Amino acid sequence: MTLLAYPLLIIIYALSWLPMWMLYGVADFAYFILYTVLKYRVKITRKNLRNAFPEKSESELVAIEKRFYRHLGDVLVETIKSFTVSAASLKKRMKVLNPELLEQYHIQNRSVIATTGHYGNWEWAAMTLSLHCDKKFKALGLYLPLKNKVFNRAMIRSRCRFGVELVSVTEISEVMENTKNECCIWGLIVDQSPGRPEKAVWLDFLNQETPVAAGTEKYARQYNMVVVYGKITKVKRGWYTLEYLPVIEHPESSPVGEITARHTSELEKVIKAEPSYWLWTHKRWKHKRPEGISMVENFGK
Repeated sequence: MTLLAYPLLIIIYALSWLPMWMLYGVADFAYFILYTVLKYRVKITRKNLRNAFPEKSESELVAIEKRFYRHLGDVLVETIKSFTVSAASLKKRMKVLNPELLEQYHIQNRSVIATTGHYGNWEWAAMTLSLHCDKKFKALGLYLPLKNKVFNRAMIRSRCRFGVELVSVTEISEVMENTKNECCIWGLIVDQSPGRPEKAVWLDFLNQETPVAAGTEKYARQYNMVVVYGKITKVKRGWYTLEYLPVIEHPESSPVGEITARHTSELEKVIKAEPSYWLWTHKRWKHKRPEGISMVENFGK
């Protein structure tokens, strides 16, 4: 696989120089291959949609499913474009609606955790994190390293092009401690299927008992960081808006589970408003709630 990675990367870089209108032709072809030919994770997607929206008819669910796979094709080519797109272009395509909120926290010298989900184009939102705040904050993003080292290095270069510093999940505690006296903004894409469900916050999310990674509230409390949710809206192909919604400003005294419940509630709202743009191909409900672990009240619903 390592030997194949180099020619694949050459193809990816070559494609990334194409104009967006041509790349969306590639996206249409990717939709046909993924959905019609390979039926990539269609069974998982279908099961997730049925469980999340039991009130919807079969025809409604199929329509959402098809729109989702078309969007998945869009995200695929938009991620390819990330390798060469300019900062100015990407800042226009991922437009922040309320940068003044981050400016307010910077004036207060408060560090921020900006959470979001695998919704819209989360890659572009993460890449432009430093641009959203005009590089006033030290911008850091949490990531899970890819198994293939060649692709891992390439993705790190792409994601860090505009000033974001990536931190591996295995290093976050150390880096949090080392940067505690700096004014930082952390971008976290929160997982609804964490590796250790017994350490998660269990919530009613999309009509199902769901474990949500609790790292956001752990570090927010430990370092008294503001938490916001990054609400991504897809306006049309290749154009998104990002609005920062306050979750909590004073986390040190919040009840256990409140911060996780609040930012997860914001994600649930955007999914329910337009389900097609969430990443439905993941097995997010593979864990059962362990005995002795209670459900947490859904603050903010």
